[in-house]
Amino acid sequence: MGVEIQEVETGRALRCFIRLPWKIYTPTDPWVPPLLSDQKKQLSPGHHPFYRHAEVKLYLAMLNGEPAGRIAAIINRNHNEFHQDRVGFFGFFEAVQQREVAHRLLDAAARFLRDRGMEVMRGPMSFSTNEQCGLLIEGFELPPYIMMPYNPPYYAEMLESFGCHKAKDLYAYYVTREFYEQRVNVLARRVAKRLPIVLRPLNLRHFQEEVNVIRGIYNSAWERNWGFVPMTDEEFAYMARDLKKIVDPRLVTIGEMEGRPIGFLLALPNWNIVLKRLNGRMFPFGIFKALWYQRKINQVRVITMGVIKEYRQKGIDILFYHKIFQGGPERGFYEAEMSWILEDNEMMNRALENLGAKLYKRYRIYDYSL
Repeated sequence: MGVEIQEVETGRALRCFIRLPWKIYTPTDPWVPPLLSDQKKQLSPGHHPFYRHAEVKLYLAMLNGEPAGRIAAIINRNHNEFHQDRVGFFGFFEAVQQREVAHRLLDAAARFLRDRGMEVMRGPMSFSTNEQCGLLIEGFELPPYIMMPYNPPYYAEMLESFGCHKAKDLYAYYVTREFYEQRVNVLARRVAKRLPIVLRPLNLRHFQEEVNVIRGIYNSAWERNWGFVPMTDEEFAYMARDLKKIVDPRLVTIGEMEGRPIGFLLALPNWNIVLKRLNGRMFPFGIFKALWYQRKINQVRVITMGVIKEYRQKGIDILFYHKIFQGGPERGFYEAEMSWILEDNEMMNRALENLGAKLYKRYRIYDYSL
């Protein structure tokens, strides 16, 4: 029968789309299964606010009648308006190790985007740089941290043989307790002497007000970054509600000068340690596993940091790192990943390397000319 590409138009097809990764990975692979319920919500136009400014088409590849791959073609109107370009995206890409399966999926996504006037197909992004993005190209031996992707090594060859080429690499750094004790501690004391900044944790009792503060800094601080798209109020609220379930308020730091919020750092416990054990299902018994394995989380991921323009390059980032890491061992956290950072963000990369962080994973975003 060969390879057949099908549009996902029924509930049954959507279930196949969501379950497809379980055909690619084995229990011994570093891949971490997402919660099936979360994937269904993300791919439901009536639930996720992304669809209010975007168009998404899902495809399944059938090989001899069996699901063998998947892809999403994505038009993000907010991205194209913000950047004044015509870039479409592909995401949620998975495929068995057969080049024809991957090429047929990529071709289906490319045709969908081309027919709607797009000039470039970029990805993988699921759905944008505000969510999971990038193809892992270095660092396959270790499992991903929370909200970071994983894929087999052969994916890069399949994309490149189709004609995709590098657009940008993203870096992930690994740090240990020594990172704090040997470098950050000393530098933070110096910066604190000359900056009258107040650092405080997230206040969950005023959660919505805190979300508004962080959103304002985030959209301001990141607006000139490559690939950045401002999140709508609805998208930010949607993500905040999800993160509230797992956030440790002591790992979210807001910086204030004379009572004015000027920056923040967001880190999360690495819940992938728990998700690996749940195998996609929280119920009926996954909740008990989650409660048990939650105690074994000894890692955090520093997801994002933002400082408004007039306070940058003053060492405030060092103070944020110090605040997060100084109490880590007391809460059982001994390791961290700082991700992701653009390859050409020289200031951030140089600072982390000088502080002793180790570049240990690399992700790639590809472009394909339409």
